[in-house]
Amino acid sequence: MATRGVFQCKKLTLFYCEHGGSSRAVREYLGSKRLWKWAQDRPSVEIAVKVRNGKHPFVKAEYLTAPLASGKKPDGGPVVHQICVKSKQPRNNNGSDGDPYVDMIEETLTKLYNRSGRKLTKFKQPVYTQTPSIQGVWTPSLNLHLQEPSTKFDLKIIE
Repeated sequence: MATRGVFQCKKLTLFYCEHGGSSRAVREYLGSKRLWKWAQDRPSVEIAVKVRNGKHPFVKAEYLTAPLASGKKPDGGPVVHQICVKSKQPRNNNGSDGDPYVDMIEETLTKLYNRSGRKLTKFKQPVYTQTPSIQGVWTPSLNLHLQEPSTKFDLKIIE
């Protein structure tokens, strides 16, 4: 995701095992040369592939966004998110021609690339402000662009 025109994902690292069954989808994805095309379409991100034999595969993403924890100063380290990409039963193929396992890897890369790196926070209470919007609340009767230009509005000044 871009913040002020700068994509926040700076590095994606794909870890996999050379012989494990859970890394089959990653090996097929690397063999299909689709990672090369994906990387060419997104030149702002660095991509690394590392072998970790005997371990499950995962994708690790590093972001430019500084980590903030409850108002403290950032510690200077990058924000890191990772998603496991074990070869498991895919959700559905949606009629695509490609291998669903390979599509799952590409979806994971795209999901991590499009994130901002910030931690998602849920608002538990409504947010109230001391400075409400001067634009006001939208209502369907405000479709002024649909009205004819000859329409006059009544103006009343109440003191």
